[in-house]
Amino acid sequence: MVRQKIHEGKTKILFSYPDNISYICQHFTDNITAFNNQKNSIINGKGTLCNQISAYLMQKISTINIKTHFIKKLNMREQVIKRLKMFPFEIVVRNIAYGSLTKKLPIEDGLLLDKPLIEIFYKDDSKGDPLISEEHIYLAKLASQEQMEEIIDVSLRINDFLLGIFASAEIQLVDLKFEFGTDMNENIVLGDEISPDTLRLWNQNENEPIQILDKDCFRNDLSDVLSTYKTVAYKLNVLKKKIN
Repeated sequence: MVRQKIHEGKTKILFSYPDNISYICQHFTDNITAFNNQKNSIINGKGTLCNQISAYLMQKISTINIKTHFIKKLNMREQVIKRLKMFPFEIVVRNIAYGSLTKKLPIEDGLLLDKPLIEIFYKDDSKGDPLISEEHIYLAKLASQEQMEEIIDVSLRINDFLLGIFASAEIQLVDLKFEFGTDMNENIVLGDEISPDTLRLWNQNENEPIQILDKDCFRNDLSDVLSTYKTVAYKLNVLKKKIN
């Protein structure tokens, strides 16, 4: 049976998975975008790195009894995932003040927050993905209060867990973006991807200057994207460095 394209986003394509109608195939392209697609490019090999890093982190997250959409890695560029009904918003968890947060508030980049800050953004490029409140979500009936309580609780649990994962790899987790959906049984499930495309990462070695290890290297023209993403993969032991 020939698979069918279900949806094409900025950096990923979803296909049907003929072996099981409850699953779909997520294909990682080499596209990279910033500023709501106002800046974009193609970085050969980026998709395979994001696929491998996301598969690794999703499997790690599942070990703490959090439901994810990840089923298995199909090949270097694709993975099989659960079919979800996605919520039309994304959750951002911030551990360190940076980026849009310091542009909105009188605080400096690099400030370590007393506790993680949760922000919610409505996914709509035409509106600029606006920051919204939980009250907006209830008003527009985007999710129930019970669902939001679980989404926020799970987001904080994942953030706490990943802080440890990255710290052990000498990486500082500045902030990260989550997307959630519901499965056929109405369970809240983590979807999308967890990779340098959705994380903000800095090196944690105090003897070295801050090195950007995420999509900001493309957004702000700081360094080569592929080598930056490879650094994350090496530090997490997702990739093994070749010994000459």
